[in-house]
Amino acid sequence: MAKITLSKLRHSYYPNPSQPSDYALKEIDLDWTDGGAYALLGPSGCGKSTLLNIISGLLVPSEGRILFDGQDVTELPPDKRNIAQVFQFPVIYDTMTVYDNLAFPLRNRGRSEDVVKTRVTAIAEMLELTEMLDTRAAGLSPDNKQKISMGRGLVREDVNVVMFDEPLTVIDPHLKWKLRSKLKELHQRVKATMIYVTHDQTEALTFADQVVVMQEGEIVQIGTPVELFERPAHTFVGHFIGSPGMNVLPCQVEDGVAFFNGTPVPLEGPIKGEADGKTEIGIRPEFVSLSETGLPAQVTKVSDVGRHTVLECRVADTRINAIVEGSPPAVGSEVHLNFRRDQTRLYVDSWIATTSQEDAA
Repeated sequence: MAKITLSKLRHSYYPNPSQPSDYALKEIDLDWTDGGAYALLGPSGCGKSTLLNIISGLLVPSEGRILFDGQDVTELPPDKRNIAQVFQFPVIYDTMTVYDNLAFPLRNRGRSEDVVKTRVTAIAEMLELTEMLDTRAAGLSPDNKQKISMGRGLVREDVNVVMFDEPLTVIDPHLKWKLRSKLKELHQRVKATMIYVTHDQTEALTFADQVVVMQEGEIVQIGTPVELFERPAHTFVGHFIGSPGMNVLPCQVEDGVAFFNGTPVPLEGPIKGEADGKTEIGIRPEFVSLSETGLPAQVTKVSDVGRHTVLECRVADTRINAIVEGSPPAVGSEVHLNFRRDQTRLYVDSWIATTSQEDAA
């Protein structure tokens, strides 16, 4: 296990990058502590797999350094970095038994059979593979094959980091929750540094203690699942995380007051600096409620999702989602919307620009 440091890291697939748009990864400075559970979250093409390949040694970055416990490994090949990687598709030997698949990484490093047996037995028990140890891998289901792939990554005790690259892609939806829970349990038991790459917010938020959200090659926020949900630092984070995502409303700012559709909207706290640039109000649907007075709106869609109802409303040309309990108003109804003040934030050029009352105190 190791502390991983990324220092002034940038990468371009062009031989002579000359402008920011040439870089698949913008400048990244990041520390992951020893033994933590982390996720790289973002849409396809945001740079998360590029970053994972740089950490693993499959790519050498255009600029910057990678350090494991303070040791510079930037130029080291993958086999010298002491890492384990689990890919989207199970990487196993179909002709081998489950036992021999799990034992392979240890035998390949010359470990004694006593050590092999101890480790394989322990990992198989954690992954609920004990009864399959003598079974050839070829006939197993995709989820059990992926369990073997995970076990091959976890069986060694000397790895600096275990990296998972979209490991649940091929798993049936009804089994994903089980493997997600199993991964979380495994991390708590083995205490290895784990990095999980995914575009699925549910996978990231249920696995990781800290999530790194990426967009267009840069990190837009690092935080716990609660921090990302409750206080998005960037409108992309608010939109990407949550179902439905955060409402992002165009607004004007005059004398420190935000106006939406001509109506003043109380914010969580004072605006930081000058509100020069594109200004928007961010409010999650969970904190939009119906009231007797407030912002006039019309209900355009009602979606019953079981635990609650999602209302899609319109104010002029702007859509606002609200999550409500109880009997919802009918489509076409005229309603009034109220925003919970401590969850209503101003964003300038997509970045948060208000100070919370808690921070102000």
